[in-house]
Amino acid sequence: MASLALSSPSSSSTTSSSSLSSSRFSRGSLSPQSLFPIDSPSRICSVKGIRCGLNDPLNGKPCVPIITDGTLSKFLESQRLKSSVNRNGTRLKIFSGTANPLLSQEIAWYMGLDLGKIKIKRFADGEIYVQLQESVRGCDVYLVQPTCPPANENLMELLIMIDACRRASAKTITAVIPYFGYARADRKTQGRESIAAKLVANLITEAGADRVLACDLHSGQSMGYFDIPVDHVYCQPVILDYLASKTACSNDLVVVSPDVGGVARARAFAKKLSDAPLAIVDKRRSGHNVAEVMNLIGDVKGKVAVMVDDMIDTAGTITKGAALLHEEGAREVYACCTHAVLSPPAIDRLTSGLFQEVIITNTLPVNEKNYFPQLTVLSVANLLGETIWRVHDDCSVSSIFQ
Repeated sequence: MASLALSSPSSSSTTSSSSLSSSRFSRGSLSPQSLFPIDSPSRICSVKGIRCGLNDPLNGKPCVPIITDGTLSKFLESQRLKSSVNRNGTRLKIFSGTANPLLSQEIAWYMGLDLGKIKIKRFADGEIYVQLQESVRGCDVYLVQPTCPPANENLMELLIMIDACRRASAKTITAVIPYFGYARADRKTQGRESIAAKLVANLITEAGADRVLACDLHSGQSMGYFDIPVDHVYCQPVILDYLASKTACSNDLVVVSPDVGGVARARAFAKKLSDAPLAIVDKRRSGHNVAEVMNLIGDVKGKVAVMVDDMIDTAGTITKGAALLHEEGAREVYACCTHAVLSPPAIDRLTSGLFQEVIITNTLPVNEKNYFPQLTVLSVANLLGETIWRVHDDCSVSSIFQ
């Protein structure tokens, strides 16, 4: 993946306000405002109408937008960014695991902080060693580590990081988990099954975490598995902002849920897109990672279909749903999801010509070999950075999404 130029904000910089080019989408409270100087060519380049922190040409690879047209949405507005105060002297520390260091670096850049120094290595037998390279005594520590593949390795690394911070006398420890692995094992669907999501929640709690910050959990009930506070961050505003930059008329849109379980998520998404109509794909699953589309509820003929899901794993559900939408007369199909696990054969399915565009976020790192022309990667770093500040300052988190 192309590297990002993530320099800390200068204390002497000032902000300028500008508005995003007019869109035919009505977003209500999501109207953007500028929070960054637009005269920073070292940080900004233009790709498909999006400004991002990449300096090198993308050559058809997906972009990782940090700034959209030099602006940020109103839900990310922050007084501390307007003054661009360097707050490296704060008692807040951010440390990154090895799962997604690029996202951690973007979060620190947004917050005007430097990542904490930490040493993580693996012994010859696979054991994990963690040592903090700076004092965290009395500090509020945030550990950024998604439990993405290899899930067990990254989960164990997170637990050891939490233990290291606890033994170093950190005041509070917050596990920032952009992608919570094992979230799909949240209930028993048949006899003698484990509920791994509850087990993982217990492990994180017993390791010493005081709070968890997670993005788009597979089901809201997973928050109840923790005996500590959980801040659930919804990444919909990031995707909605990107879709709002499109020129499609809102009357042509229909939001599609790829299964019955995602109806609530799709309904909330459709409400933000000018209260677009909703369609539902009814499917029957014959086994794990195997889906069979049965029927479509709703009208998609001649419309632009936007499929919304929390994750794409093997892409079986979403591609079979897209094929059904084309059969029912959909003009174009867009796939939107927060977590791109992209297990084989996901790439083959997503590049089969069914999708006009596949829009994901960087809660999981996207391997360069998984890039394809229709893929667009949106950064959630600003959203997570703002959430961390609000948790640290004892401010409301839910107000971000209103």
